Amino acid sequence: MEPYRNLPQTGTNPPLSAVIPTLNEGNNLRACLNVLAGGVAELIVVDGGSCDHTESVASHFNARWIKASKGRGSQLAAGGTAATGEWIIFIHADTILEKGWQKPVSKFINEIGEKEIAGVFCYRNDLNHIGGKFLEQCVAWRTALGLPYGDQCLLIGRRYYNRLGGFQDMPIMEDVDLVRRIGRQRLRVIPVAATTSGIRYRHLSIFSRSLRNIVCLALYFAGLPPRLIAKLYE
Repeated sequence: MEPYRNLPQTGTNPPLSAVIPTLNEGNNLRACLNVLAGGVAELIVVDGGSCDHTESVASHFNARWIKASKGRGSQLAAGGTAATGEWIIFIHADTILEKGWQKPVSKFINEIGEKEIAGVFCYRNDLNHIGGKFLEQCVAWRTALGLPYGDQCLLIGRRYYNRLGGFQDMPIMEDVDLVRRIGRQRLRVIPVAATTSGIRYRHLSIFSRSLRNIVCLALYFAGLPPRLIAKLYE
């Protein structure tokens, strides 16, 4: 297989597609796409019914615009189905990859080849205080246990993704559902920082939101239907 050297490539099957679910993310999407645009051959924005300028931002970057029912599960599933790249990166609109991410991603893809292994990135936030650093460390511990969340992105080969059945149309826990099917032994952390907006923690304390996340995760593992967990998460 011809090695991918810092990615972009045009053709029937580009090396990398990026799938970004959105819902009124116009203020975040530009920064996300600005970093991605030089390193992927296909940008796919899957919108759940935005009423702001999200579509205008997407069109500025010549991204494919796909409409799907509201909910990250259904939006990610639609994007995964539409992607034509040999590899797919699923990334949230409020997440920004660090400069130079293409080289580590190319290295990962070349080393993995046809192996059924997926990659996630290193979680960072923009809180700029000790609580934010503590949160980053907690995420690192959780990731070591094989439970990265969607804000760490997911890089996966399209064939492997399809064999797993892809993202499911779930109101919540769609990321946990997929990484559980991948399994801890088939996940690798790529040395690239993925910085996610910490605005949700400004509205609710890190402790309170983290506790709610833990409760939701525990209920999911206990078998409570995701539709009921979603009501608690709102």
